[in-house]
Amino acid sequence: MQTKTSMAADLKVIRPIDTRPSSGLRAPAHRPSRRALVTEPVTPADDAPAGATERIVASITAAIVERRLMPGTKLAEQQIADIFSVSRTLVRQALNQLSRDHLVTLEPARGAFVAQPSVEEARQVFEVRSMLELAMIRRAATELAPAHIAELRAHLKAEQAAVQRTDVSGRTRLLADFHVLVAQMLGNQALAEILQDLVSRCSLIALMYQSAHSAHHSFEEHVAIVDALQARDAKAAAKLMQQHLHHVERNLRLDPRIPDLQAALRPGLN
Repeated sequence: MQTKTSMAADLKVIRPIDTRPSSGLRAPAHRPSRRALVTEPVTPADDAPAGATERIVASITAAIVERRLMPGTKLAEQQIADIFSVSRTLVRQALNQLSRDHLVTLEPARGAFVAQPSVEEARQVFEVRSMLELAMIRRAATELAPAHIAELRAHLKAEQAAVQRTDVSGRTRLLADFHVLVAQMLGNQALAEILQDLVSRCSLIALMYQSAHSAHHSFEEHVAIVDALQARDAKAAAKLMQQHLHHVERNLRLDPRIPDLQAALRPGLN
Protein backbone atom coordinates (compact mmCIF):
# COMPACT_ATOMS: atom_id res chain seq x y z
CA MET A 1 0.00 0.00 0.00
CA GLN A 2 1.30 3.43 -0.86
CA THR A 3 2.12 5.94 1.84
CA LYS A 4 0.44 9.34 1.97
CA THR A 5 3.66 10.96 0.70
CA SER A 6 4.08 8.60 -2.26
CA MET A 7 0.44 8.91 -3.30
CA ALA A 8 0.68 12.69 -3.12
CA ALA A 9 3.60 12.51 -5.52
CA ASP A 10 1.58 10.34 -7.90
CA LEU A 11 -1.57 12.46 -7.95
CA LYS A 12 -1.35 15.67 -9.98
CA VAL A 13 -3.88 18.23 -11.10
CA ILE A 14 -4.48 18.36 -14.84
CA ARG A 15 -5.10 21.42 -16.92
CA PRO A 16 -6.60 21.02 -20.42
CA ILE A 17 -4.39 21.08 -23.49
CA ASP A 18 -4.49 24.54 -25.07
CA THR A 19 -6.68 24.04 -28.12
CA ARG A 20 -7.02 27.67 -29.09
CA PRO A 21 -6.82 27.85 -32.88
CA SER A 22 -3.57 28.87 -34.49
CA SER A 23 -3.44 30.16 -38.04
CA GLY A 24 -5.80 28.04 -40.09
CA LEU A 25 -6.57 25.72 -37.19
CA ARG A 26 -10.21 25.05 -36.37
CA ALA A 27 -11.07 24.97 -32.71
CA PRO A 28 -13.03 22.00 -31.33
CA ALA A 29 -16.78 22.51 -31.13
CA HIS A 30 -16.71 22.10 -27.35
CA ARG A 31 -14.23 22.53 -24.52
CA PRO A 32 -11.46 19.90 -24.38
CA SER A 33 -11.89 16.57 -22.66
CA ARG A 34 -11.60 16.81 -18.92
CA ARG A 35 -8.75 14.34 -19.10
CA ALA A 36 -6.39 15.93 -21.61
CA LEU A 37 -3.19 14.89 -19.97
CA VAL A 38 -1.06 17.95 -19.27
CA THR A 39 -0.08 17.95 -15.63
CA GLU A 40 0.97 20.44 -13.00
CA PRO A 41 1.55 20.03 -9.24
CA VAL A 42 -1.33 19.81 -6.83
CA THR A 43 -2.16 23.03 -4.98
CA PRO A 44 -5.06 23.18 -2.55
CA ALA A 45 -7.88 25.33 -3.83
CA ASP A 46 -11.31 26.35 -2.65
CA ASP A 47 -12.99 24.69 -5.62
CA ALA A 48 -16.71 24.27 -5.93
CA PRO A 49 -17.66 20.64 -5.23
CA ALA A 50 -17.96 19.77 -8.93
CA GLY A 51 -14.58 21.34 -9.66
CA ALA A 52 -12.90 19.49 -6.80
CA THR A 53 -14.37 16.20 -7.98
CA GLU A 54 -13.08 16.80 -11.49
CA ARG A 55 -9.62 17.67 -10.12
CA ILE A 56 -9.46 14.33 -8.32
CA VAL A 57 -10.77 12.39 -11.33
CA ALA A 58 -8.27 14.09 -13.64
CA SER A 59 -5.34 13.54 -11.29
CA ILE A 60 -6.01 9.85 -10.70
CA THR A 61 -6.57 9.33 -14.43
CA ALA A 62 -3.25 10.98 -15.25
CA ALA A 63 -1.43 8.92 -12.62
CA ILE A 64 -2.86 5.76 -14.19
CA VAL A 65 -2.17 6.76 -17.80
CA GLU A 66 1.38 7.86 -16.94
CA ARG A 67 1.93 4.58 -15.09
CA ARG A 68 2.45 6.13 -11.67
CA LEU A 69 -0.44 4.15 -10.16
CA MET A 70 -0.33 0.41 -10.75
CA PRO A 71 -3.31 -1.93 -11.25
CA GLY A 72 -4.63 -3.11 -7.91
CA THR A 73 -3.37 -0.07 -5.95
CA LYS A 74 -5.68 0.76 -3.05
CA LEU A 75 -7.13 4.27 -3.22
CA ALA A 76 -7.80 5.19 0.39
CA GLU A 77 -10.56 7.80 0.65
CA GLN A 78 -9.13 9.63 3.67
CA GLN A 79 -5.64 9.74 2.20
CA ILE A 80 -6.92 11.24 -1.05
CA ALA A 81 -9.11 13.69 0.89
CA ASP A 82 -6.04 14.87 2.80
CA ILE A 83 -3.99 15.25 -0.38
CA PHE A 84 -6.64 17.45 -2.03
CA SER A 85 -7.91 19.14 1.13
CA VAL A 86 -11.49 18.08 0.43
CA SER A 87 -14.14 15.99 2.15
CA ARG A 88 -14.39 12.24 1.78
CA THR A 89 -17.79 12.80 0.16
CA LEU A 90 -16.12 14.52 -2.81
CA VAL A 91 -13.49 11.79 -3.00
CA ARG A 92 -16.25 9.18 -3.05
CA GLN A 93 -17.96 11.01 -5.91
CA ALA A 94 -14.69 11.01 -7.87
CA LEU A 95 -14.11 7.31 -7.24
CA ASN A 96 -17.66 6.52 -8.36
CA GLN A 97 -17.05 8.41 -11.60
CA LEU A 98 -13.76 6.58 -12.18
CA SER A 99 -15.57 3.30 -11.54
CA ARG A 100 -18.05 4.15 -14.30
CA ASP A 101 -15.04 4.84 -16.55
CA HIS A 102 -13.66 1.36 -15.71
CA LEU A 103 -10.46 2.77 -14.21
CA VAL A 104 -11.37 1.99 -10.60
CA THR A 105 -13.00 -1.03 -8.98
CA LEU A 106 -15.18 -0.51 -5.90
CA GLU A 107 -15.32 -3.49 -3.57
CA PRO A 108 -17.84 -3.67 -0.69
CA ALA A 109 -16.19 -3.45 2.73
CA ARG A 110 -12.75 -3.16 1.11
CA GLY A 111 -12.79 0.17 -0.70
CA ALA A 112 -11.52 1.42 -4.06
CA PHE A 113 -8.69 -0.01 -6.12
CA VAL A 114 -7.12 0.81 -9.47
CA ALA A 115 -8.84 -1.59 -11.88
CA GLN A 116 -7.24 -4.80 -13.11
CA PRO A 117 -8.67 -5.41 -16.59
CA SER A 118 -9.33 -8.98 -17.68
CA VAL A 119 -7.93 -10.51 -20.88
CA GLU A 120 -11.40 -10.42 -22.46
CA GLU A 121 -11.82 -6.76 -21.54
CA ALA A 122 -8.43 -5.99 -23.07
CA ARG A 123 -9.40 -7.61 -26.35
CA GLN A 124 -12.74 -5.80 -26.41
CA VAL A 125 -11.10 -2.41 -25.76
CA PHE A 126 -8.70 -2.87 -28.67
CA GLU A 127 -11.54 -4.04 -30.91
CA VAL A 128 -13.52 -0.88 -30.16
CA ARG A 129 -10.45 1.32 -30.65
CA SER A 130 -9.84 -0.25 -34.05
CA MET A 131 -13.44 0.36 -35.14
CA LEU A 132 -13.38 3.99 -34.07
CA GLU A 133 -9.87 4.97 -35.06
CA LEU A 134 -9.90 3.51 -38.54
CA ALA A 135 -13.00 5.57 -39.37
CA MET A 136 -11.48 8.60 -37.66
CA ILE A 137 -8.16 8.45 -39.50
CA ARG A 138 -9.84 8.03 -42.90
CA ARG A 139 -11.82 11.18 -42.26
CA ALA A 140 -8.74 12.98 -40.95
CA ALA A 141 -6.89 12.21 -44.19
CA THR A 142 -9.46 14.21 -46.16
CA GLU A 143 -10.31 16.98 -43.67
CA LEU A 144 -7.19 18.05 -41.76
CA ALA A 145 -5.71 21.35 -42.89
CA PRO A 146 -1.96 22.08 -43.22
CA ALA A 147 -2.09 23.82 -39.83
CA HIS A 148 -3.37 20.62 -38.25
CA ILE A 149 -0.54 18.62 -39.81
CA ALA A 150 1.94 21.18 -38.49
CA GLU A 151 0.49 20.79 -34.99
CA LEU A 152 0.74 17.00 -35.26
CA ARG A 153 4.39 17.37 -36.34
CA ALA A 154 5.04 19.51 -33.27
CA HIS A 155 3.39 16.84 -31.13
CA LEU A 156 5.64 14.21 -32.72
CA LYS A 157 8.71 16.28 -31.82
CA ALA A 158 7.57 16.29 -28.21
CA GLU A 159 7.05 12.51 -28.38
CA GLN A 160 10.53 12.02 -29.82
CA ALA A 161 12.15 14.20 -27.16
CA ALA A 162 10.40 12.28 -24.38
CA VAL A 163 11.44 8.94 -25.89
CA GLN A 164 15.06 10.02 -26.27
CA ARG A 165 15.39 11.26 -22.70
CA THR A 166 13.60 8.12 -21.38
CA ASP A 167 10.87 10.22 -19.78
CA VAL A 168 8.53 7.29 -19.10
CA SER A 169 5.53 9.20 -17.76
CA GLY A 170 5.89 11.99 -20.34
CA ARG A 171 6.21 9.72 -23.34
CA THR A 172 3.33 7.51 -22.18
CA ARG A 173 1.07 10.57 -21.90
CA LEU A 174 2.16 12.01 -25.24
CA LEU A 175 1.79 8.73 -27.11
CA ALA A 176 -1.76 8.41 -25.76
CA ASP A 177 -2.61 12.05 -26.46
CA PHE A 178 -1.70 11.64 -30.16
CA HIS A 179 -4.89 9.68 -30.81
CA VAL A 180 -7.11 12.08 -28.87
CA LEU A 181 -5.54 15.10 -30.59
CA VAL A 182 -6.60 13.84 -34.02
CA ALA A 183 -10.20 13.51 -32.83
CA GLN A 184 -10.11 17.03 -31.36
CA MET A 185 -8.83 18.39 -34.67
CA LEU A 186 -11.88 16.92 -36.38
CA GLY A 187 -14.03 18.96 -33.98
CA ASN A 188 -15.68 15.83 -32.57
CA GLN A 189 -15.50 16.25 -28.81
CA ALA A 190 -17.65 13.16 -28.16
CA LEU A 191 -15.15 11.04 -30.09
CA ALA A 192 -12.24 12.70 -28.29
CA GLU A 193 -13.73 11.89 -24.89
CA ILE A 194 -14.50 8.29 -25.87
CA LEU A 195 -10.95 7.83 -27.14
CA GLN A 196 -9.54 9.39 -23.98
CA ASP A 197 -11.44 6.82 -21.94
CA LEU A 198 -10.22 3.99 -24.17
CA VAL A 199 -6.55 5.00 -24.20
CA SER A 200 -6.67 5.38 -20.42
CA ARG A 201 -7.96 1.83 -20.15
CA CYS A 202 -5.24 0.71 -22.59
CA SER A 203 -2.61 2.16 -20.27
CA LEU A 204 -3.92 -0.06 -17.47
CA ILE A 205 -3.99 -3.03 -19.85
CA ALA A 206 -0.37 -2.41 -20.87
CA LEU A 207 0.63 -2.41 -17.20
CA MET A 208 -1.32 -5.57 -16.45
CA TYR A 209 -0.04 -7.55 -19.40
CA GLN A 210 3.52 -6.21 -19.75
CA SER A 211 3.47 -4.66 -23.20
CA ALA A 212 6.61 -5.35 -25.22
CA HIS A 213 5.72 -2.69 -27.80
CA SER A 214 8.38 -0.05 -27.29
CA ALA A 215 7.71 3.67 -27.10
CA HIS A 216 10.18 4.14 -29.97
CA HIS A 217 8.14 1.85 -32.22
CA SER A 218 4.92 3.66 -31.31
CA PHE A 219 6.56 6.99 -32.13
CA GLU A 220 7.76 5.72 -35.53
CA GLU A 221 4.29 4.40 -36.32
CA HIS A 222 2.77 7.77 -35.42
CA VAL A 223 5.21 9.47 -37.80
CA ALA A 224 4.14 7.15 -40.63
CA ILE A 225 0.47 7.87 -39.92
CA VAL A 226 1.05 11.64 -40.05
CA ASP A 227 2.98 11.21 -43.32
CA ALA A 228 -0.07 9.47 -44.80
CA LEU A 229 -2.37 12.19 -43.47
CA GLN A 230 -0.20 14.86 -45.06
CA ALA A 231 -0.34 12.97 -48.38
CA ARG A 232 -4.15 12.77 -47.98
CA ASP A 233 -3.90 9.02 -48.48
CA ALA A 234 -6.87 7.72 -46.49
CA LYS A 235 -6.27 4.09 -47.44
CA ALA A 236 -2.64 4.16 -46.30
CA ALA A 237 -3.48 6.07 -43.10
CA ALA A 238 -6.15 3.51 -42.16
CA LYS A 239 -3.82 0.60 -42.88
CA LEU A 240 -1.04 2.16 -40.78
CA MET A 241 -3.40 2.84 -37.89
CA GLN A 242 -4.73 -0.73 -38.03
CA GLN A 243 -1.17 -2.07 -37.98
CA HIS A 244 -0.22 0.23 -35.13
CA LEU A 245 -3.10 -0.90 -32.91
CA HIS A 246 -2.49 -4.53 -33.89
CA HIS A 247 1.19 -4.26 -32.96
CA VAL A 248 0.34 -2.78 -29.56
CA GLU A 249 -2.21 -5.52 -28.84
CA ARG A 250 -0.03 -8.32 -30.21
CA ASN A 251 2.82 -7.34 -27.89
CA LEU A 252 0.66 -7.74 -24.80
CA ARG A 253 0.93 -11.02 -22.93
CA LEU A 254 -2.75 -11.84 -23.26
CA ASP A 255 -2.13 -15.57 -23.72
CA PRO A 256 -0.10 -16.71 -20.70
CA ARG A 257 1.32 -20.20 -20.99
CA ILE A 258 -0.40 -22.95 -19.02
CA PRO A 259 2.37 -24.08 -16.71
CA ASP A 260 3.65 -27.61 -16.95
CA LEU A 261 4.03 -28.89 -13.39
CA GLN A 262 7.26 -30.78 -14.01
CA ALA A 263 8.80 -27.91 -15.95
CA ALA A 264 7.86 -25.52 -13.16
CA LEU A 265 9.11 -27.66 -10.28
CA ARG A 266 12.09 -29.43 -11.88
CA PRO A 267 13.36 -27.14 -14.67
CA GLY A 268 16.72 -28.90 -14.86
CA LEU A 269 15.11 -32.01 -16.29
CA ASN A 270 14.04 -30.24 -19.51
